[in-house]
Amino acid sequence: VWIFGYGSLVWRPGFEFTSRKVGFIRGYSRRFWQGDTFHRGSERMPGRVVTLLEDCGACTWGVAYEVRGEQIAASLQYLNMREAVLGGYDTKLVKFHPQEKDVEEPILALVYIATPQNPSYLGPASEEDIAAQIIVSSGCAGHNIEYLLRLADFMRYFCPQAEDKHLFSIEEALISILPCLYYTEESLEET
Repeated sequence: VWIFGYGSLVWRPGFEFTSRKVGFIRGYSRRFWQGDTFHRGSERMPGRVVTLLEDCGACTWGVAYEVRGEQIAASLQYLNMREAVLGGYDTKLVKFHPQEKDVEEPILALVYIATPQNPSYLGPASEEDIAAQIIVSSGCAGHNIEYLLRLADFMRYFCPQAEDKHLFSIEEALISILPCLYYTEESLEET
């Protein structure tokens, strides 16, 4: 069984696997449209995490993990709690295209997608509004800023040829907002 991750699963799968491959799926765009009140936010300050939006001309890069034998039940039980119960995601089968040139056929993989019908779905907002929400949110898995920056780092390091305008625009907005939040006493006296 293969499981495709396009958010925190790319750097923190949280389950045992046999192998992993970097690659992409077609027909979806990654968007920070899912609310998170557990891992990267709280009920009072929901974080923003990614989901997939159907988009026939797009592709989304990530990591596919192969699980075998006893790993299958353990990983699916773990992911069902992490992604479906706590996150509001549904599962779907997609065709995963490995980055490796020696693999000709796509691999059928399970993916978790949050749809507009789930109660944590936030939908679209400007990159600046999304960045501002990410800056003030944190949950049991850490600060929402870490989630955004690790995902951007993954894309730069493992998929430098791929474009993800939405992701990098939010990262840019976040970086431009952060210095405004951290004035020191000296900097306030200088103004």
